[in-house]
Amino acid sequence: MRFGVTTITILAAALAFGLTGCGDTSSNSAAATKSCPKSLHAGWQSVANRIDAPVYCPTWMPDPLTGKIGNEYNTVDSVDARDRSYLIGWDWQESNTGEIHVNFRGYIGRTAIPTCDDTITGAGTVKHRKIHCFSDFAGHVRHGGVRAAVYTANQGADQWHILYAWRRSGSLYTLSEHVAPPFSYKQVRANLNRMLETLALVRPA
Repeated sequence: MRFGVTTITILAAALAFGLTGCGDTSSNSAAATKSCPKSLHAGWQSVANRIDAPVYCPTWMPDPLTGKIGNEYNTVDSVDARDRSYLIGWDWQESNTGEIHVNFRGYIGRTAIPTCDDTITGAGTVKHRKIHCFSDFAGHVRHGGVRAAVYTANQGADQWHILYAWRRSGSLYTLSEHVAPPFSYKQVRANLNRMLETLALVRPA
């Protein structure tokens, strides 16, 4: 599909509007007043210390997942030493039942939508291009003092996920969940709303 200059400009503006609409979550938000449970705190404190920035501890996640870093469902615990971005993910799968996959990300010191690699193949050629890692802005939600932009087309580890993105103190944070059985799209949105509502901020020690 080919896009003219006007179409591309409109698409870029829509993406910017979505993230700009996130605003900057106040340090006095509800998340800042909640406590990360003792059973989860050590793992999230470690991440905050590694990146020297606050992180969001999930005090509720869809069963059987929990926000404990290092448990059996925690499949990704990654911090990029170069830019302090992080990806923490949990994944539960069961044959004939489905999958529950949740990711938390932070882009420290950056608020722009990150870019991902995209590969196009055809007619014996392979082309690479950079695209936004999340797109298809679908409005805003506000829970727990956090106003997040909603994106429904995402790349990389967040592919096939609904993703919530918000800013805090000059950094971008995201929360996403895969839309797959046993949950419908509506149920995934409800899960994300509840997770956003119950986040607790953990500051570096």
